[in-house]
Amino acid sequence: MESADSTELKVEGMTCASCANTITRFLQKNGLTDVFVDFTSGEVRFKGGNENILPTIKSGIDELGYHVVDETKIEGKKKFIESIEAKFYFSLILTVPLWMPMLFSIPLLHNFYFQLSVATPVFLLGAWYFGKSGIASLKIGAPNMDVLIFIGSSSAFFYSVVQGLVLNDIHNLFFETSSSIITLVILGNLIEQRAVQQTRTAISALIKLQPSTAKLISFFGNEKFEVITEIPAHEIRKGNYLLFNTGDKIAADGMVVWGSGEADEAMISGESLPVIKSMNENVIGGTTLISGSIKMKVTATGKQSTLSQIIELVKNAQSRKPKLQKLADRITGWFVPAVLVAAALTFILNYFILQNGTTQSIMNSVAVLVIACPCAMGLATPTAVMVGLGRSARKGILIKGSDTLETLSTIEQIVFDKTGTLTTGEFRIKELKIIEGETEDVKSVIVGLEKFSSHPIAKSLLKELKSISAKSFNDVKEEKGSGVSGKDEQGNLFSIGSSLMNANSAKENQHNIYISKNEKLIAWIDLEDDIKEGAIEVIQFFKKKGIKTIMLSGDKKEICESVAKALNIDEYKAEQKPEEKLVFIRHCVSQSPTAMVGDGVNDAPALAQSNLGISLSNATQVAIDSAQIILLKGNLKSLIEAFSIGKITLQTIKQNLFWAFFYNVLAIPVAAVGLLSPTIAALSMAFSDIIVVGNSLRLKARKIL
Repeated sequence: MESADSTELKVEGMTCASCANTITRFLQKNGLTDVFVDFTSGEVRFKGGNENILPTIKSGIDELGYHVVDETKIEGKKKFIESIEAKFYFSLILTVPLWMPMLFSIPLLHNFYFQLSVATPVFLLGAWYFGKSGIASLKIGAPNMDVLIFIGSSSAFFYSVVQGLVLNDIHNLFFETSSSIITLVILGNLIEQRAVQQTRTAISALIKLQPSTAKLISFFGNEKFEVITEIPAHEIRKGNYLLFNTGDKIAADGMVVWGSGEADEAMISGESLPVIKSMNENVIGGTTLISGSIKMKVTATGKQSTLSQIIELVKNAQSRKPKLQKLADRITGWFVPAVLVAAALTFILNYFILQNGTTQSIMNSVAVLVIACPCAMGLATPTAVMVGLGRSARKGILIKGSDTLETLSTIEQIVFDKTGTLTTGEFRIKELKIIEGETEDVKSVIVGLEKFSSHPIAKSLLKELKSISAKSFNDVKEEKGSGVSGKDEQGNLFSIGSSLMNANSAKENQHNIYISKNEKLIAWIDLEDDIKEGAIEVIQFFKKKGIKTIMLSGDKKEICESVAKALNIDEYKAEQKPEEKLVFIRHCVSQSPTAMVGDGVNDAPALAQSNLGISLSNATQVAIDSAQIILLKGNLKSLIEAFSIGKITLQTIKQNLFWAFFYNVLAIPVAAVGLLSPTIAALSMAFSDIIVVGNSLRLKARKIL
């Protein structure tokens, strides 16, 4: 699948992190950027490919020993015999007889030709399974772990062949070592693959939300002629009318045009309570109608739907590597050559200096080869990131990039927009001062003029004065950002708005709204904006963490001061124009790492300018371009969860990397001096990956607050 920005391929044949690294290096060597390869799903994504180079890339991947799936063709289901499970069971069945001589003295079990006959099929499987990836990695100049496994198992196998066929020494056979290495490493790959798939459950759950069918309404609007037919979800088009009943999954984004019901949006927005849906309200594809019946008009399908954007956002996030992973990748690039040198030095040390003899020297070298594990380093970050991002997504928190998790841990100050972020954005009349005229008449003027405005303040005033009859006006004009004016039946000019509309009141400039008659001030209004639920807890959370809190607003100083005191915010800036907000954020960023929290639309420039932009939004207004973190619930408390998940995810990455480095630093010298047999070394190597993945899986259930 191709887009203007990136190319996505489906690749079969990848079985472990080494395979993914081989394809990654190949793509990077061919000049492609933003490469992301996931061996568990077979997904390969990159930027820089075009129609001319794509065939070369596909054939190159095939030459490496993998298979690029042609998604335009229907390919048969993968057979069990081709699976990693089948390879493990095959090698295990033939390896068990090679372990039995340690327990039983049956002559057949000790016979050279018997051992050769059962070890050879396992060796050939290993030579193909690991050799394919290993030789492919050597072709691109980036040897991977499979090179070590291939050399180690081959050394033990051919040494045994020479001992039995050439030297007639049946007491120094190591067929069980060769077979054990292959069997145990395949077992490790199998467990690793299954464990890593568990880290992808959040994306899998989101993908499963996409229903396969929907009920299409033909001739909508005339119930006598309406026809309901079931169609595949991929045939839904924008503008179609669909019917959903209790228990149905909504198949696309749309707007309710008939009926009502309750929708479960927990997997999309993290909102645990059902959301009531009635006429003209938006519904989100992938959610479930848990009660009622609705007919809706489709507003978005496919890649344009909210669910698809969320899935794409989470996938893109996984492909962006944090600095810690880039460091691990650089070390892994030198790892295999370093281990090959270490194995050679181990043989020299054992044979020439310690004089352990040929057999022991080779076995110690083989142990070094198979115990070394660059895979653990390769898995340390992506597995933790997948679980962390997945857990965030289930909470209605979208994090754009695993590097954002690192940025979260560095933030020293956080800037909040006021209206709609710390406050509700729904205004109430704090005081209405009548200078001239009757109170009811002035209220009638307010309602009569504000009904022509779509400004949030106008809507709030109309809501509060809904019991007041509107005065009739003609020749009504609205000046954006200032107010509304109009003439009554007697020709009197009334206006309502900020002081900018009222020349006579400009000297005051202390109140929110002014009402004038024939350019003479007759009343003014002071408004108040309620503190948003959870705002106090959020500010307290950051203050406890030692993060400075700042409020940035275009509102008047008195109002901002009142909100800042109520929330105990460290610093506030009032009466800031958009360009002044931008300058202030730049100043903050120059001082220390700064996060900015806003609505993601009006504050887009400031969000983009900060080190970390955070948008409070609902699922249909995701500010993808300006923020790195999007809180789908629009709930400030989600910010605490976002920072907490980011912190424990980064902590898990560091733990994984520490284990991966510590394991190799300790294991290689232990194997070199002969304290570990190659079989135990292979088992240790296999399970070092499992420890890393298991630690990442702990993120699913760890307490975050």
